Amino acid sequence: MKCKITIAIDGHSSTGKSTVAKQLAQELGYLYVDTGAMYRAVALFALQNGLIHHKTVNKELLIEKLEKIHIAFERNPTTEDNEVYLNGHNIEKEIRTLEVSGVVSQIAAISAVRSKLVEQQQKMGAAKGVVMDGRDIGTVVFPDADLKVFMTAAPQVRAQRRYDELKERGDAIQYDEVLENVIERDRIDSTRADSPLVQAPDALLLDTSHMDRKTQFNTLLQWAASRMG
Repeated sequence: MKCKITIAIDGHSSTGKSTVAKQLAQELGYLYVDTGAMYRAVALFALQNGLIHHKTVNKELLIEKLEKIHIAFERNPTTEDNEVYLNGHNIEKEIRTLEVSGVVSQIAAISAVRSKLVEQQQKMGAAKGVVMDGRDIGTVVFPDADLKVFMTAAPQVRAQRRYDELKERGDAIQYDEVLENVIERDRIDSTRADSPLVQAPDALLLDTSHMDRKTQFNTLLQWAASRMG
């Protein structure tokens, strides 16, 4: 019997992390945790409670209200996906908007927010048998993960993918606006003082610029199999 392992997938936004991580977890029968969705949930809470004005976060007030934020994942029986709940409400659709994308990196740069969510993430993956994706999984959340992967792609490619997803959902959006958001999120994620986005020294690099989803999945599955004994 193959041993269960911890798989940490980090990388830039819109590289396909969540899609392929979810697919890999389903194939292996592992728990999947989308940590980005957790930060998006906090960002949505801040927006809903008037804690963000002109894309500037009222950090002090948000920190005071952190104890009122309860995030959970519940399986959708129809799609078999784990969907995000904020204080008992399904927010899976609300957290995928460009409005939330525009402020989530600022939210994720707040140390108190990161501390709260990292603690939850470590509890979720304590028993191994988990695929977790985000920005600091292999460097902070699970520095001893059995398999670490860093996913990236050219900003223009990632912006086009994100633009296509939003248009398919019916959002009225311009490509240039999405590209600007991708580039700005890269800047904030990579330069923040607390747990910046970096490739762990022992992480395998997966550049998806010219790679379809099937190839991404097969590559990750092969890497995982090699670590499972």
